Amino acid sequence: MIDWKRWFIKDNAAIPLLAILSGLLFGAFVMLLGGFNPIDAYSHLFRNVFGSPYDFGETIRQVTPLIFTGLSVAFAFRAGLFNIGAEGQFVMGMTGASIVGVLLEAPWYIHAPLALAGGALLAGLWGGLAGFLKARWGINEVITTIMLNWMALYLSNYIVRAFLLEPKQQRTYLIHDSAKTSMAWLSELFGSARVHWGIFFALLAAVLCYAFLWKTGQGLELRAVGHNPHAAQYAGMNVKRNVTKAMFIGGVFAGLGGAFEILGVFHYQVIASASPGLGFDGIAVALLGGNHPLGVVLAALLFGSLSYGSAGMSFGADVPPEIIRIIIGSVIFFVASPGIIRWAMGLFARNRKRKEVA
Repeated sequence: MIDWKRWFIKDNAAIPLLAILSGLLFGAFVMLLGGFNPIDAYSHLFRNVFGSPYDFGETIRQVTPLIFTGLSVAFAFRAGLFNIGAEGQFVMGMTGASIVGVLLEAPWYIHAPLALAGGALLAGLWGGLAGFLKARWGINEVITTIMLNWMALYLSNYIVRAFLLEPKQQRTYLIHDSAKTSMAWLSELFGSARVHWGIFFALLAAVLCYAFLWKTGQGLELRAVGHNPHAAQYAGMNVKRNVTKAMFIGGVFAGLGGAFEILGVFHYQVIASASPGLGFDGIAVALLGGNHPLGVVLAALLFGSLSYGSAGMSFGADVPPEIIRIIIGSVIFFVASPGIIRWAMGLFARNRKRKEVA
């Protein structure tokens, strides 16, 4: 039988929940300072997420790429790497899927898997490049992945402009229907929301990520390298190969997110002046989820709900977008700073013990 009290308090399971609550309370305090009603604002946020099948479906659509990019960051972190390049890998996944989806014609059971594989492979190679530079010459992956983010944006713009651009438009030709991953029946179920196959693959990816890291020998090697690369090397593990492998697999996760975004939501890729930002949001999701696959899924649900539901706060309660971003940032801050929550819990426990003694 599970000892829920021990699990919730002594095993620190309460810390993420208390951190989220602290972030929302701090956001309420900021709204009060700005002259806004936090109860009204949070009620509009809740209604904008769960108020209709369409809104709930769009929330799921918002959550899907965050799971992929969160897994990308979390997987690399388990190998001792900080993958800031999920954004660039996400863009390369979009580009690879666009190339296959526009230039190739084939039956759907061939075309759609090839488009997904093309995006995942291109993004995996993009992430693996940073891993190779780290393994071969010891170049810090934070620096290389940040630089590769910009390179991915401009390279994708060049590919779109040179090979895929629709005449007199700033976007590619439309993806062929045989490559699309949208689901008509599921979309109708959620009031014509843009729900697609990606949500099922995202959940499957989280399960596979957990199984690989904690149930296989290769996953044990990756985690051992992340804990102590010198001890892992002394034990006979190939540290350089595992570093490259971790960044490659992390890139595959982010690339799948980009591929599903193109094939299931937009059906074309535009020439963009800035990155979509979902890869950077994945860093926050991974931190919120404690770099664990299950935690990433739950954190993506929270982050996606806050991101999509914030429109209800803006239009329904007139809360400015700047304050909404402060609320989201405060939740991330408290979750990423568990020491504050532990200190508060310890202070509360000591005061309670003094009262009991008295």
